[in-house]
Amino acid sequence: MTDLPDHALPHRRRNLLTGEWVLVSPQRNLRPWQGEVSSPSAQERPGHDPNCYLCPGNSRANGDTNPDYCGTWVFPNDFPALLASDSKIIDAGPLFQREAVRGETQVICYAPDHALSLSRMDDAQRRDVVECWCDLSEKAGADWAHVQIFENRGSMMGASSPHPHGQMWATDFLPQIVADEDAAQAAYRENNGRALLDDVLAEELKAGERLVEVNDNWAAFVPHWAAWPFETALVPRADRARLEELGDDERHDLAKILGRLLARYDGLFGCEFPYSMGWHGAPHGMEGSCDHWRLHAHFFPPLLRSASVRKHMVGFELMAETQRDMTAEQAAERLRAVAP
Repeated sequence: MTDLPDHALPHRRRNLLTGEWVLVSPQRNLRPWQGEVSSPSAQERPGHDPNCYLCPGNSRANGDTNPDYCGTWVFPNDFPALLASDSKIIDAGPLFQREAVRGETQVICYAPDHALSLSRMDDAQRRDVVECWCDLSEKAGADWAHVQIFENRGSMMGASSPHPHGQMWATDFLPQIVADEDAAQAAYRENNGRALLDDVLAEELKAGERLVEVNDNWAAFVPHWAAWPFETALVPRADRARLEELGDDERHDLAKILGRLLARYDGLFGCEFPYSMGWHGAPHGMEGSCDHWRLHAHFFPPLLRSASVRKHMVGFELMAETQRDMTAEQAAERLRAVAP
């Protein structure tokens, strides 16, 4: 082990957006695997599943009937994690703090076709989803402090339905991870006079070794500090703080780069690659300037070695510090090798 090249030696990398450290141990990819082997998500599905709660014309769990929608369709989550009404929380004292929260949650059906996914849609269909994201961010942002738009793809990531869909959770508080990113970006702007992700993106474009996809308006790369094996970040090349600020060309190019990036994921192990993805933008409830913010999306896919072997965040990761088994550069190289 002592004669390994520098890039294969264990080391730590700092996540500039959160301040957390990641232990990188690329030599561990050599170890034999006798752990969990999961079944990959089925790729072939019918265009309409009569048992699906999200397909057009079907009944949902609460008894409501879905309309015969023909594009992207949004409805209030039948099992919301947040409620818009005020709630009374009993004060448990200084040691066991609680606070009341309010919010709203929406389900975003990407398309009526049960067999589709963001990676399988054409650019026009993906553009409809992009427009929906931008519209939801603007409308919900008028009422709530933070708008979180996200997707869990695949049963491995806890998706309750294989129908192509995402979610929007809007809150009257700033969630912890977003608050951490806000603080880190604000501190960087204060100390350097520039936006953190502007400098990160400039370095990624110059170096190229962690880039996966790039077009006139967007760049997708494996962050230097990536925690998940094939994690990527998607960042606009212009100064944009929120989804609704994107221009027509940027929305068009977002639909295109999403298709290419997700096709690379699916091609890596020949399966519908599971992931959790989400958008982070300047919180709508923040006071003062948001010049330190740059809109970005995170993709957190769990597969490690194959369609059936996933990375688990356990042991050292839960008790000490996040750890990964390949470098970000190695992950980007493997994603670039897949024809999109």
